[in-house]
Amino acid sequence: GLVDEGGNDVSSGYLAAAREGRARQEIGGYLVLTHPWPSMLRGIYGDPERYKQVYWSRFPGRYFAGDGAKLDEDGCFWLLGRVDDVMLVAGHNISTMEVESALVDHPAVAEAAVIGKKHDLKGQAIAAFVLLRAGYTGSDALVKELKDHVATKIGPIARPDDVIISAELPKTRSGKIMRRLLRDVAEGRALGDTTTLADPNVVNALKDKYESSEG
Repeated sequence: GLVDEGGNDVSSGYLAAAREGRARQEIGGYLVLTHPWPSMLRGIYGDPERYKQVYWSRFPGRYFAGDGAKLDEDGCFWLLGRVDDVMLVAGHNISTMEVESALVDHPAVAEAAVIGKKHDLKGQAIAAFVLLRAGYTGSDALVKELKDHVATKIGPIARPDDVIISAELPKTRSGKIMRRLLRDVAEGRALGDTTTLADPNVVNALKDKYESSEG
């Protein structure tokens, strides 16, 4: 079945409509299993606690492997990929890559990293961290322009709640953007392990900037 960020079943209304012959609308959420089947993973060798933590802790009583999915009008499930790459915004599945592509489509943006942060009403809200091309300067007007650009390219539901313009993004020594740390920044949590970063000062500066923009 499909559940939202809080573990609430979002497919029950869809199934009721199907039983009653009413029109069904596409829905999205986190894919969980509630009925065990013979070929599913039963444990991690030598580490039963890790198995419970990884697959059963996020939605108690449900097996969750970390995938987002949608249920279309015909009753077919579509896997959308890892939830780290898919945001659930007001019942809509939105790809972080899709929003990043829309941002870098704007002539001012050189690079973008997008994450979903917890939101009381929408489940998740979109936060974007962007680097500007040479010759462009950050401003409130540009931030609004970037938000509107995403809404135009993808749709109003994909309009970012936050756009933070930064001089750098937190990357590992191999050049991978650490989105986990960006999520910590956006949700106001203590930063996780930063030892693999090429420059740990980058994320600290970004955290200060984000907090000042929120204030």
